[in-house]
Amino acid sequence: MIPLAEVLRRHWPAYEQKFGARLLPSHRRAVAAIVRCRTPALGGQLFRCDCGQLHFAYHSCNYRACPRCGHADATQWLERQRRRLLPLPYYLVTFTVPRQLRALIRSNQKLLYDLLLRHSAGALLDVGRHHKNLGAQLGLLAVLQTWTRDLRFHPHVHCVVPAGGLSADGLRWVRPKDPAYFLPQAALAMRLRTRLKQALQQDHPQLFVQIPRPVWSIDWVADVQAVGRGESALKYLAAYLYRTAFSAERILNDDGRFITFSYRHSRSGDTRTVRLPAECFLHRFLQHVLPQGFQRVRYFGWLSAASKTNWERILALLDWSPPALTPPAPLPLPLCPSCHQPMKLVGSLPRPPPL
Repeated sequence: MIPLAEVLRRHWPAYEQKFGARLLPSHRRAVAAIVRCRTPALGGQLFRCDCGQLHFAYHSCNYRACPRCGHADATQWLERQRRRLLPLPYYLVTFTVPRQLRALIRSNQKLLYDLLLRHSAGALLDVGRHHKNLGAQLGLLAVLQTWTRDLRFHPHVHCVVPAGGLSADGLRWVRPKDPAYFLPQAALAMRLRTRLKQALQQDHPQLFVQIPRPVWSIDWVADVQAVGRGESALKYLAAYLYRTAFSAERILNDDGRFITFSYRHSRSGDTRTVRLPAECFLHRFLQHVLPQGFQRVRYFGWLSAASKTNWERILALLDWSPPALTPPAPLPLPLCPSCHQPMKLVGSLPRPPPL
């Protein structure tokens, strides 16, 4: 296993020199955080064992693009979402845009990521409100994901939504008329296409004219999958929320010119490898670093922060109360590498002054 930080230390200087002013500030911040993660540059703590062994535990960067960070945050997020899972069937709805839009989205990330999230959720809310199988106000969680398993750019939105909603007057809980069916995929995809086209035409005409006309006549894709009580979908999303695209265990080789990494093929389940020039590898990774301050997880309908009253009404209609929140377990003390006994915290390691 080769840490991503080592690859960046080795190849980032040449990449930065070549692309210079074209590099986004978010990319520079991500690289700076990753290469300093768990090093003396961030300070840390000093532990000592009774046998005399010392252990330096350096702080994490907690940057959301870092593959070594985010486990504790993801665990806590998953626990919070589990508490809000209603005793109902759930669906995972995935919206994917045509490949002809990907270059434009990549060049205008902050704006178009926002539009993609808002209008994917809006398409679900619209169809859920008007379709004959439901006709209710939905509540949903939406998450933006931008990558395939081999790091190609593939923006799409996952929505986790319970099978049911509030009636128009807010007084009844409405379940699907056909319990084995939720909402039509074609209608959801068409509604996203319509909403996104209208938003770009009206508010961003300078971007709309850059889109090939056939994009608005081809079929878009929305996938609707039953996910039981919803926990499996939340676990899948939690694995990607607090890290970007890549786990630390996947880099197999760096020979100075080419990077080889592994990934699991989504259809066959086979483990495959990709060998890329170092410059191409860095490009593939960095294109998934989100713009500064962008929120990739959002809540809509009666799951939004502004709909607390509707949420409480739903709990009453379903006669259900969320389980108590389990407090996170304290981090265990590190074990001595010599005698394997818990070590004691004896001091802190301050960050060195800036150069």
